[in-house]
Amino acid sequence: MTQTFTAACVQTTAADDMDANVRAASDLARRARDAGADFILLPENVALMEPRAAVARALAAPAESHPALAAFRDLAAEVGAWLLVGSLGIRVGDGRIANRSFLLDDKGAVIASYDKIHMFDVDLPSGERYRESETFQPGDAACLADTPWGPLGMTVCYDLRFPHLYRDLAQAGARYLSIPAAFTRVTGAAHWHILQRARAIETGCFVFAPTQVGVHPGGRTTYGHSLIVDPWGEVLADGGEAVGFVTARIDPARIDEVRAMIPSLRHDRRYAKPRPGLRAVGEG
Repeated sequence: MTQTFTAACVQTTAADDMDANVRAASDLARRARDAGADFILLPENVALMEPRAAVARALAAPAESHPALAAFRDLAAEVGAWLLVGSLGIRVGDGRIANRSFLLDDKGAVIASYDKIHMFDVDLPSGERYRESETFQPGDAACLADTPWGPLGMTVCYDLRFPHLYRDLAQAGARYLSIPAAFTRVTGAAHWHILQRARAIETGCFVFAPTQVGVHPGGRTTYGHSLIVDPWGEVLADGGEAVGFVTARIDPARIDEVRAMIPSLRHDRRYAKPRPGLRAVGEG
C-alpha cells in the first residue's frame, strides 16, 4: 500500500518579469516544503504572464536552455521534493511556442513533460478576448507520468473542459490529475469549482489544481482558488484569492475505496454516435 503524502498547490500573481516570477514562486515552494509538502505544484505560466504574443515568443527558450526550468530543477533538488512546474513557454517549430508542463523529481530530474492540447480561443461576454493559438502550438498527446505515489495524468487549464481526456488518463492508470491553470475571473467564478470536482468524481482521482490569482499585465484578471479535491469530489483545500499555498494530506487508499463504490471506469459500452442533423422518428 502506498503511503500517505502531503501535496501543496502554490498560488501566484505572475507578471512580465521572469526572474521576479521565478523568485516569488520558489519562495512559496520553499515555504510549502517547510510546511511538510512532499509534492509541490506550481500554476500555469508560472514564470511569465505576458499578453503580447511577439514578446512571449521572444522570451521563450528551448527546454534545454530555458532559465526558468533550470531554476526550478535546482529548486526541486534544493528542497528535496517532487515539483510540478505548471507550464513554461518552450520554443518549438514554426515560430510558436508550446505551453509545456514539467514534472521534476526530488533531485531535479525531468521525469515527464506535457504540451497543453486545447487552446483557449474565446470571446467572453465581458469583452475579454483570448487567442492562445496565435501564440502557442497545441500538443497532440496525453501524458501519464510515474510518481512515488502512483501515476499522474498531466493536463493544463483549458483542458479541464474536455472530460474525455481525463477519462482516458484514468482508464490508462492515472490516480492523480494535475490541472495547473490561469483561469479568468469570469469563467472561474462560474465554472472552476464544479468542473474540478466533476473531473475528480468522474475519474476517481485526486485532483491538484494550482492557479494564478489577481491582476496581470494587460489587465487580465485570474480567479485564484487553487484546489485539492479528493476522488469523491470533496474539496480538501482551497487557496481563495490571495497569493500563497495550500496543503492537504493525501491517502492513496481513498482512490481504491471510491472506485470500489462507483466502478464506472469499468462500465463503458460501445454505442453508435449521433449523426448531426439526423433525428429519430417515433411512432405516432
